[in-house]
Amino acid sequence: MVSEGYLPLFETKEGKGRVAYRVFAASIFVGICFIWSYRARFVPEEEGRWGWLGLFAAEIWFGFYWILTQAPRCNPIYRRTFKHNLSKRHEGHLPGVDIFVCTADPEMEPPAMVISTVLSVMAYDYPPEKLSVYLSDDAGSELTYYALMEASQFAKHWIPFCKKFNIQPRAPAAYFALHTDHQSNEEVFVQKLYKDMESRIKAAVELGRVPEEIRSSSEGFSQWETYTSRRDHDTILQILIDGRDTKATDVEGSRLPTLVYLARAKSPQYFHNFKAGAMNALLRVSSQISNGKIVLNVDCDMYSNNSDAIRDALCFFMDEEKGHEIAYVQFPQKFDNVLKNEIYSSTLRVHSEVEFSGFDGFEGPIYIGTGCFHRRDVLCGKKYSKGYRNNWNSDYRNFKDSVNELEEKSKHLASCSYEENTQWGKEMGLRYGCPVEDVITGLSIQCQGWKSVYCNPERGAFLGVAPTTLLQTLVQHKRWSEGDLQILLSRYSPAWHARGKISLGLRMGYCIYCLWAVNSLATIYYSIIPSLYLLRGVPLFPQVSSPWLVPFTYVILAKYAASFVEFLSAGGTILGWWNDQRIWLYKRTSSYLFAFIDTVLKILGFSDSAFVITAKVTDEEVSKRYEKEMMEFGASSPMFTVIATISLVNLLCFLGTVKKTVESGSGMVMAFHTMVLQVLLCGILVLINWPLYQGLFFRTDKGRMPTSLTIKSFIYALATCISFSFLL
Repeated sequence: MVSEGYLPLFETKEGKGRVAYRVFAASIFVGICFIWSYRARFVPEEEGRWGWLGLFAAEIWFGFYWILTQAPRCNPIYRRTFKHNLSKRHEGHLPGVDIFVCTADPEMEPPAMVISTVLSVMAYDYPPEKLSVYLSDDAGSELTYYALMEASQFAKHWIPFCKKFNIQPRAPAAYFALHTDHQSNEEVFVQKLYKDMESRIKAAVELGRVPEEIRSSSEGFSQWETYTSRRDHDTILQILIDGRDTKATDVEGSRLPTLVYLARAKSPQYFHNFKAGAMNALLRVSSQISNGKIVLNVDCDMYSNNSDAIRDALCFFMDEEKGHEIAYVQFPQKFDNVLKNEIYSSTLRVHSEVEFSGFDGFEGPIYIGTGCFHRRDVLCGKKYSKGYRNNWNSDYRNFKDSVNELEEKSKHLASCSYEENTQWGKEMGLRYGCPVEDVITGLSIQCQGWKSVYCNPERGAFLGVAPTTLLQTLVQHKRWSEGDLQILLSRYSPAWHARGKISLGLRMGYCIYCLWAVNSLATIYYSIIPSLYLLRGVPLFPQVSSPWLVPFTYVILAKYAASFVEFLSAGGTILGWWNDQRIWLYKRTSSYLFAFIDTVLKILGFSDSAFVITAKVTDEEVSKRYEKEMMEFGASSPMFTVIATISLVNLLCFLGTVKKTVESGSGMVMAFHTMVLQVLLCGILVLINWPLYQGLFFRTDKGRMPTSLTIKSFIYALATCISFSFLL
C-alpha cells in the first residue's frame, strides 16, 4: 500500500502541442489520399503506364509507412526523476547492481578503450559494496584480461579521486581529454598514473602478447595454458576485486566494488549466439557471485557520462506506486565523437529525442542493447502479475565461499553445454534467433505484461563511439535492419505475436524498424524511375496548371517542414538536417537493400546470420578528414557501387534533360511546365549527392572513391540510361 504522505520518485508529463500535431498529421494524410486517388484515376494507357503503376505502388507504401511513423509522434511523454526522494526513503536499503560490459575483439575494440568504460562504471555514486562490474570478453584475450588487471590497480586511485572532486565524466580517457589546463597536483598525479597504465597496455597490444615477467607474476594467466583459440577454450573466470572483502579498499580506505573477468567457454561444436549468449552467461555467473537485483548492460565503448544514472534508474524501479510494473529503464545512445553537423547522421537524433519519447507514451521504449537497467528476475523470465511487489531488502550474496571456490563453482555456468535442454535463450535471458537479440528480448518482456521506461536526463548517461566512415555507418545499419526484418518474420513478430499483448501504438513503433529493409524497394524505384522517364520526356506527375499538383506539393512541403523542425528542435543544425537526408537516402538504397536480400536468402536457406562488429579504431588520416567533415569512401564495397550508380543515373538524366531542353529552345519552359516535380526530384537528388560526386571525380586524397569503382559505376549508370532511352 502507498502511504498518504507518499512522494513520487518520478513524474511524467505529456508532450506539448499533441492536439495541434495530430491535426497537422491528419491534413497530410488527406493529401496522401488525394495522391492515391490521382494515381488510380489517371493511369496512362500506353507510354509511362508501368512507370506510373510502379510509382503508385511506391506511394502506397510510403503512405502506409508514414502512418506507422506517426504513432510515436502523436503521443510523446517526458520523465523527470526525484533522486532526493529516493535518498530520503531508500538510502539504507538500495539494491545490489550488477554491471555487464561486453567486448568481443581486442583489435576492433582496443583494451585501453574497454577499461576506460569499466573504470567509469566502477566510479558511480553508489555504495561500492552493492556494486559489481563484470567484463565479458568474447575473444578470450589475455591482452584484455591484462588491461583489466591493470585497471583493478588504477581504480584504487581513480575512484576516490572521482568522488573527492565530483568529476564528470568518470571515464579517465574522456576526462583527461577534456581537462588539460590548470590541473591540481593531485590531478597531475592521477593523470600520470593513467598515462603510464595506458602505455603499458598499448605496449602489450603492439607486442601482441603479455610480457613474460607479468604473466609469471599473476596466477590468473595460468587459465590460458589450455587456450587454443578465441573459438576454442575453456571458461576463464577471474575475480580481480572481491567486493565482499572489507580489505578490498582504495588508497583512502574506502571499499571497492567487485570486479570480475569472464570469457565463456567456446567450442567449434557449439553455436554461441553472439552477444546474447555472452549476456546470458554473465547472468548465470553473476547470480552466484553478487546476484544484484538490478542489471545494467553497456557496450564496451559506451562509458558512463553521468555518475547519478543508477539513482535515476532506481527512481523508476523503487517508486511505490508504479515501480512494480517496470521491467527495464532504457537510456538513449549518445556519442562523444559526433561533429556539429553530423556528417553520417550517427547521433540517431530523431530516434532518441522524438520517437523513443513517443514509445514511452505507449508503455515502453524498445530495448536497444546498451545503456539499459533491468530487473534481474524479469530478464530471467519472470512474468508480470498485478500483485507483484519487489523486496529490495532480500539481496543475496555468497559470503561463505572463498574467491577460488566461488570461481570454480561458477565456471560451469558459462560452459558450452550448460544451456542444452534449458529455457535459456527462449524464455530466460536474452532471446536467441536474430542479430538484434536485444529488440526481441525487450518485446518478449513487454508481451509478458511488463512496462518499460525511457529516461533521457539533461546530462547524457552514456557516451559512445559513433562510426567515422560512411562504410561503417552503412554496415552497422545493414546489421540492424536485417535483424529487425527477421524479427518481423519470426515468432516474435510485433505484427502478430504481440497482438493483444502490447498496445497498437507500440506495435506500430516496432514495425517502424522492422520494415526498414523493405523501404529499400520503394526508395530505389523512386530514386531512379522518375529520372529515367524525365530523360525520355514522359511525365509521371501533374503539370503546373493541374489542381492535382496541390496535394503533391502540400504533402512534400509539409512532410519535410515537419522533419526540419523536428530535427532542429532535437538539437540539430540546418546542415546536420541536410546531411541526415543524404544518409537516409544512402541507407535505404544500400544498407536496407542488402539487408532485404540477405534476409530473403536466409529464408531460402542460402545464407546464415552473422554478427558484424563495428570497428572502434580509426586511421589517423581518416580521423583528420572526419574532423573536417569530409565524407569518407576510400574502399570498394557493393554498397558503394549501388549508391554511386544511382547517383550517376540521376546526374546523367539531369544533364541529358538540360541538354535536350536547351537544344529545343522553348523546350525548357515546356519541360518545367509538364514535368516540374520530376525536374525538381532529379535536381534535388543530384544536389544531395554532391559529396559523392566529389569522391568520384574531384578528390585526390585516400578518402575518394576507388578508381575501379568509379569506372564500374559509371558504366552501369550509362548502360542503364542508354537502355532505357533507346531500347524500352
